[in-house]
Amino acid sequence: MKRYLFSLTAFVLSAAAYAQRESVSLDRGWSYTPGWVMSLTDAGRPVDLPHTWNTDALGARPDYYRGVGNYLKIIEIPEEWQGRRLFLRFGGANSVCNLYVNGKHAGEHRGGYTAFACEITRHVNFGGRNTLLVKVNNSPALDLLPLTGDFNIYGGLYRSVELVTTPATHIALDDYGSCGLYVTPTHVSAAQADINTLVGVRGGSGEMAVVTFVLRDGEGNTLDSLTRRVKLDSKGCADIAASFGISQPRLWSTDDPYLYDMEARVSGSGGYDTVKQSFGVRWFSVDDQNRFLLNGNPVRIQGVCRVEDWDGIGNALRPQNHRRDVELMKEMGVNAVRCAYFPNDPYFLDLCDRAGILVWSEIPLVGAGQYRDKGFSDSEGFWNDARRQLREMIHQFYNHPSVVWWGIFDQLTQRGDDPLTLVRELNKIAREEGGGRLTVAASNQDGDLNFVTDLIGFNQFMGWISGQPEDFAGWTSDLRKGFPTLKSGVSEYGAGASVYQWEDSLCRPDYAGAWHPEQWQTALHETYWSVIASKPSFWGTFVWTMFDYGAAHRTDGARPGVADYGLVTFDRSVRKDAFYFYKANWNASEPFVHIVDKRYDVRRNPSQTLRVFSNQNDVELFVNGVSQGLRVNDGLGRFVWENVALRRGANTVEAVDPMTGRRDKAVITIRPQTVLPEPSLPGGAGRSTPSSRLRPANKQ
Repeated sequence: MKRYLFSLTAFVLSAAAYAQRESVSLDRGWSYTPGWVMSLTDAGRPVDLPHTWNTDALGARPDYYRGVGNYLKIIEIPEEWQGRRLFLRFGGANSVCNLYVNGKHAGEHRGGYTAFACEITRHVNFGGRNTLLVKVNNSPALDLLPLTGDFNIYGGLYRSVELVTTPATHIALDDYGSCGLYVTPTHVSAAQADINTLVGVRGGSGEMAVVTFVLRDGEGNTLDSLTRRVKLDSKGCADIAASFGISQPRLWSTDDPYLYDMEARVSGSGGYDTVKQSFGVRWFSVDDQNRFLLNGNPVRIQGVCRVEDWDGIGNALRPQNHRRDVELMKEMGVNAVRCAYFPNDPYFLDLCDRAGILVWSEIPLVGAGQYRDKGFSDSEGFWNDARRQLREMIHQFYNHPSVVWWGIFDQLTQRGDDPLTLVRELNKIAREEGGGRLTVAASNQDGDLNFVTDLIGFNQFMGWISGQPEDFAGWTSDLRKGFPTLKSGVSEYGAGASVYQWEDSLCRPDYAGAWHPEQWQTALHETYWSVIASKPSFWGTFVWTMFDYGAAHRTDGARPGVADYGLVTFDRSVRKDAFYFYKANWNASEPFVHIVDKRYDVRRNPSQTLRVFSNQNDVELFVNGVSQGLRVNDGLGRFVWENVALRRGANTVEAVDPMTGRRDKAVITIRPQTVLPEPSLPGGAGRSTPSSRLRPANKQ
C-alpha cells in the first residue's frame, strides 16, 4: 500500500505544477470483500482492476452470485491540489455503483455498461490520506436494463478507474460520462467536408473563459485553429461551437480508416484544460435497393456479433484481450461487428476505428428470446433508465467513426406490456442526438416493432432451432416479396459447435442437447452464406457469434455454461472450421489453405470425402505423398475430393496451393474395427435426426 501511496503522491505533485488536466490510473491496489462479509476485521482480498467476482458464472452455475461487492482503496491527495477539481472516472461498474469518499456518499450510477465520473472535490482531505469505498451491485432490478438475456451479468469494477484532476474551469466531465468534446462531420463529399465541433465548459458563475480549437490531420499537421471568448452562465456552464472546412478530405473507410484530430483547450480560472479526440470523415446510407453505402460506394457487410467476455476472466478484459479479438476478426476478413447486448469497452471501439471495422452499438434493452422472462417493464424507473443508458452510449461513443448504427433493442416482444411507445421515443432520441447514425434493432418476430428504426435485422436460426439450413433461401425470398421496401438485414444466424464432437452422418442435432458436432455448424454457415452471397438482399448480415461466450443458465453443448455458437472458442485458442470458410470468402489478401474436419482424426470408413477451404484458385491434395489431383475453387472457397482411399492406420493428408506454396497438413487414422460409442447425453436423450422441412418464421 505504501508503494501505491508514494507513486500517486509523486504524480500529483508533478501535475499540480502544470495546473492542467491530468489523470492517474487507480487500477492497482484495491481490496475486495463480497457483500455478505460483515466483520470489521476482514481486510478483504487484494485485487487489481479490471475485476469481476463472478468466476462462479464461468463454472456454469445459473445461481451465480448477484449481489453487492465492496472495493476499498486508500489514496493520498497533496495539499498543493487545493483549488482544483477532482473526479473519479469509472469505465464500467456492473450494475449499480455507489461511491463513498472518507465515509461520505459521493454519487451513484445506474447501468453497468457505460462510463461515469463522480466529482469528489468537496469530500477530499487535501494533504492527507483518503479512503475510497466503492459498492457495486449486480442484483436483478426491475427498473434497470437489462432484465434478462442470453449472457452473464457479471458484477464488479470490470473496467478501469482513474483519478482526473482539472483546473477550476474545465471541459465537462458530467455530460453523460463523455469527454465533453463532440465532432460532427457534415455535408461530406470527396471534395469538401464541414467539421462542426462543440465543447462543454464548466467553471464559476459568470466567469470568462477562452476556448481554442485546433484541427489536425492524421500526421499531426495543423490544418486550422479558432479561438473564442465566452462567459459562463449563472450555473457556471457554457457550450461553445466552432466550424471548420476540409478541402478534399481523406475519407474514413473500411479499406482506409484515416483519422483526423480535434483539440479543445479551455483557459480560465486555475490554468487550462485540454481534451483531444480522433474522428473520421465519412458518410453512409442504405439505398432503395437495400444496399449499405459508405462514401457513396456499396459495401458488402461481412459482419459478426461479439459478446464481450472471455473464458477464465469473464468481462474483466484487458487491452490485450480486445486487441486479440480484433486481430482474429481482421484475419477472417470481418468489416463490421455488432457489439451484442450492451455497449462494449471504448478501447475496443478505438481499435475498430483504426482497423476499419464498422460498429453496431446497442443498449441492453434485451428480450428473452426463447426464454420465459420479459425484457421490458412498463414503469417510470425503467423508462428513465432506458433513456439515460441510450444517451450515455451516444454521448460517450459520439466521435468514433466506426460507429454507424445505434441499436435500440434486441428480441423484444409486444405480448403483455407493449414496449412500442418506448422504442419510438428511444429511436427519436437516437436520431436527434446520435450524430446522423442509422438506428437499428434485432428482431425475432413479426409486428410493429420491426417498422420503427431506420433499419431492422432479423435473428434467424433455421437449421438449428427448427427446420433445415436450406429453408433460409425461402425465407429470404418471402421477406423481399412481402416487404419489398423494408430495409431488412440479418442480425444473427448460426449454430453451436464443439471442437471435440464429430460424427459420420450430417443431420441437424438437438440444439438444446449436449451433442453439437462441429460439422453441422460448418454446413449451416456454408448454406447461409451461399444464399447471402448469391442474392444480396440485405443491407447487412451478422454471424452469431464470432466467439463462444458465457451463459451460466445454458446446459446445452459439450460444456455447460458456455454458448458454443462462436467461430472461435471461448478462450480464443481454436479457430473452428467455419472460421476458415469465411476467411476463404472474406479475406483475399492473406493466402491460406485449411483442411476441413482435420480434428476428426480417427475414422472408421477407409473411403473418405476430403475437403479444403482456401482463398486461392487451385489446391492440390496429397495422401501419403501421392497426389489426388488438382481442384478449382468453386466460388465459395471450397475444394472437394470424393472417394479418397485411405489405408488402415495413420494417413498423412496435405493440401498445397501450387502458386504460393501455402499448405496445411493433417493425420487421419482409419480404424474400421472400432465401434465408436454413441454420446452420452443428459436425460438419456439421443442424437437428433433429420427433421422435416418447416416453414421458416422470424423467431429464435
